[in-house]
Amino acid sequence: MKLPLALAALTVLELDPVAMIRCAADAGYAHVGLRLVPATPTEPAYDTVGDTPTVREMKRVLADTGVTTADIEILRLRPDTVVADFEPVFATAAELGARFALIAGNDPDEARLTAKLAATCELARRYGIRPHLEPMPWTDCKDFVQGLRIVEATGMPEAGLLIDPIHFDRALNTADQIALASPSRLGYVQFCDAPAKRPDTLEAMLFQGRAERLPPGDGGIDLVGILRAVGEAPSVLSVEIPQQALAKTVGAVERATRLRLATERMLAGIDLAVAA
Repeated sequence: MKLPLALAALTVLELDPVAMIRCAADAGYAHVGLRLVPATPTEPAYDTVGDTPTVREMKRVLADTGVTTADIEILRLRPDTVVADFEPVFATAAELGARFALIAGNDPDEARLTAKLAATCELARRYGIRPHLEPMPWTDCKDFVQGLRIVEATGMPEAGLLIDPIHFDRALNTADQIALASPSRLGYVQFCDAPAKRPDTLEAMLFQGRAERLPPGDGGIDLVGILRAVGEAPSVLSVEIPQQALAKTVGAVERATRLRLATERMLAGIDLAVAA
């Protein structure tokens, strides 16, 4: 099984965006994911939206290395979100060559969330970008089935559904459910492993998801089942594996390289012609 790999921002979040691009190139990735908008208030913020020196340098390093941008993140759909405010982000993402945008659903009103996702897709279409809604157990879009319902209800062919194995597993989804979605909804997929035992508390789940994941094959998630279910539908597999404890002693390029090799080993062992 062959899928082009991207280095996700969360894997090397200690780096600034320009260094992330260089890290992806040095670690052997064809693509990179870039966090243009911080996910939490405690994350460092960079001048990564608009015609800024940082964005110009990112474009230069992308061109010099040959790495391409897979996705940008993270845009949250909240009750008070004004979708038009996303336009500068999408414009910058297009300048950086991004194909996808990661969307989080943070609105308990599913009808309103659906309408805002549809509007986001309409706006992103102008820039050649496909928004992908990522179900996460601690958001208002909690699992794959709910996410698929929302994405389908938008009526937008651009609307995608992002599978992140750790969230997929912690929400008690199973690989056979992936067949419910049209392959066209799976533009890209994230990749990681985690312990088979699910955390007992939301706090522990958040910590594991944001700070301590495992390389493919070192945990207990049904990654082979997920990969066989998505098949060759995704155009990119985004390696999102934060390892904050290891990052204290092992540099970003070394960690990213190890994770690429572990992912490639797992992909090499999967024969799509053989049923799971």
